[in-house]
Amino acid sequence: MEFMANLFAQNRKAALCFAGASAALLGFGLGYRYLRKPKKFTQVGVVSQLLLHPMKSGKAVPVEAAECLRMGLKYGELEDRHWLVITDDGHMVTGRQQPRLVLVSMSCEGGQLCLNGPDMEELRVPLHQPSNPVYKCRIFSSDTEGRDCGDEVSDWLTRYFKGEKTYRLVHYEPHLKTRRPAEKEPAFPKDDKVAYPDAAPIMLMSEASVKDLGSKLDRDISVLQFRPSIVVSDCKAFIEDTWDNIQIGQVEMKRVMGCGRCIFTTVDPETGVISRKEPLDTLRTYRLTDPAQKTAPILGQYYTVKKTGILHVGDPVYRISY
Repeated sequence: MEFMANLFAQNRKAALCFAGASAALLGFGLGYRYLRKPKKFTQVGVVSQLLLHPMKSGKAVPVEAAECLRMGLKYGELEDRHWLVITDDGHMVTGRQQPRLVLVSMSCEGGQLCLNGPDMEELRVPLHQPSNPVYKCRIFSSDTEGRDCGDEVSDWLTRYFKGEKTYRLVHYEPHLKTRRPAEKEPAFPKDDKVAYPDAAPIMLMSEASVKDLGSKLDRDISVLQFRPSIVVSDCKAFIEDTWDNIQIGQVEMKRVMGCGRCIFTTVDPETGVISRKEPLDTLRTYRLTDPAQKTAPILGQYYTVKKTGILHVGDPVYRISY
């Protein structure tokens, strides 16, 4: 009898402990569910254009769909701003120094890299040349690296620019040194990295914002002049300034800061001529809106990619609120 009483007491204590633990877990689960704010999705626009710029400052490549990766848009073998023109000493060359660079187009076909430019023959070279040297490169004040695309490409670019300098083209490869935006701007996530963009993997703007600027100049301005990754329609001008978190398809992105504009915006994407005046002067009169950018007017927003996926032209854009 004493043995049976002890067994009952032990089992009763275990049952009480189990019941207590179960209640605690249930309470935690209900509390977490109550405290966690559900996501709210509000459609704010529609993707009207997806634009890759495989070569930094080169011609845009419009696509109907693209992979959105942590380092930017990708379409087939083309990845956004993964090729860079440099001088022999490794310093970057952009449309600021060579405005006609915006007229050079790049494509990939059958394992070959294809370059085209005004009054130039098409050049085709192997896309991957692993035995070529790796150059140390300088983008603004940051160091990075790139695999040389070969002497044929160098000769083609040097003839195109008709200058005394020698120009080369380098390609970013995953194992090479990258740049981390957070080193220059703490607002970016510390684990973000980019190949050759100025700052961020994604830059988004609305058609309405560009149209608003054009209305102040009494002429139409192309979004190509501002080199975005994603263009959004069906929304008000500059409303993208308020989209802190967005989702397009399965892709989630977080806004980091406004894109401060420079003299590169005065290069006409159709002629390769730089005015050094408009539309930048007009933009400065009413878009000095981001203290982080100081004297640079804002048009477009930089985003970091939180969840990768596929983007399509026509996808709805949702603002996420919590």
